[in-house]
Amino acid sequence: MGVITLALVSFGALHTFHVPWEVIAACALAMALGTACGGWRIIKTVGKDFVKLQPIHGFCVQTASAGVILSAAAFGLPTSTAHVLTSSILGAGLTKRLSAIDWKIAYQIVMAWILTIPIVGFIAYNLEALLRHFVR
Repeated sequence: MGVITLALVSFGALHTFHVPWEVIAACALAMALGTACGGWRIIKTVGKDFVKLQPIHGFCVQTASAGVILSAAAFGLPTSTAHVLTSSILGAGLTKRLSAIDWKIAYQIVMAWILTIPIVGFIAYNLEALLRHFVR
């Protein structure tokens, strides 16, 4: 919502930085559709295949994630909630034993994290170059 609102302010569509209800609704709809379309696969992979979690582990994962996210926010540091949560799940799995973690899935997750930044940067660069011809 913040990025979309920043874009609207930068474009001149908004004169102050406040999140319009339309942006809130659009983001909520996008998140709901994303979760409905593919979120169950991520939940299954991270919650069952990566590390088998029990309710006590889920509590610890959520508490640790909240602590890290709130601490980072207090210092004004950006965080990825997905990365923090997945790392917390890894930590909970490590409390059992090393073999409790599917290291093949851990490798795939880390590679996805590493590849996300350059791939998204490439897409954004090309999209901006394309849109520049239409907007200016």
